[in-house]
Amino acid sequence: MKIAIGNDHSAVELKNIIVDFLKEKGIEVLNLGTDSSESCDYPVYGEKVGRAVVSGEADLGIAICGTGLGISLAANKVKGVRACVCSEPYTAVMSRRHNDANVLCFGARVVGSELAKMIVDEWINAEFEGGRHQRRVDMIMAIEEKD
Repeated sequence: MKIAIGNDHSAVELKNIIVDFLKEKGIEVLNLGTDSSESCDYPVYGEKVGRAVVSGEADLGIAICGTGLGISLAANKVKGVRACVCSEPYTAVMSRRHNDANVLCFGARVVGSELAKMIVDEWINAEFEGGRHQRRVDMIMAIEEKD
């Protein structure tokens, strides 16, 4: 498995912790985020992660900013992305099982490193259930075609 990870200046430290956590699990990581604490624009990194996932360069993506919200909005503008903001493990699991989320977002100013690891672990280990949920995912994706 290969995971693209992106972040803005507020999340450099947490990104590095998550990168190490993923590598310890034998997961390949594509670092698309900043490594600088200089102020930068989270939409750049949300888009990079989204494009890496949609292109197949990565299997899944993780995007981290201060709250997770702004970077998720940017990632979700990439056609084919289903980015979710998760501040606890249950929502992370359900985002995969029911929504087939392909980008996980969270906030470095919202969750601590241990909780972030739990969220990531639950998210990457959950699988899409398909069935009745596939119809709903298809409906979500069809919205992109309307614009």
